[in-house]
Amino acid sequence: MKNERVYKMTFASVYPMYVQKAEKKGRTKDEVDTVICWLTGYDEPGLQLQIEKEVTFEMLFAEAPQMNPNADKITGVICGVRVEEIEDPLMRKIRWLDKLVDELAKGKAMEKVLRS
Repeated sequence: MKNERVYKMTFASVYPMYVQKAEKKGRTKDEVDTVICWLTGYDEPGLQLQIEKEVTFEMLFAEAPQMNPNADKITGVICGVRVEEIEDPLMRKIRWLDKLVDELAKGKAMEKVLRS
């Protein structure tokens, strides 16, 4: 049931926290947007539309133009769980996003965050 609650959260309610976390560490909103667009395939206007429509995390990923083929290279621990071991596909995508924002906030170079 806990996962269901996360799936139904609006992306717009969490997005400002992603930006705030990054900005506290000297990163920018544009960098957060770049990371989100890299993962989901949205362009900037498409991402902003999803925020304005207040879609849930479930819909954000369901409507994503194309998940990045390198997303499976996102590994490590987020919230005490290894991302690569998460079996639920939607929760894994949400945690990938959390991990990318976390790496950005920790000062990782953008090339490394974007697995290039």
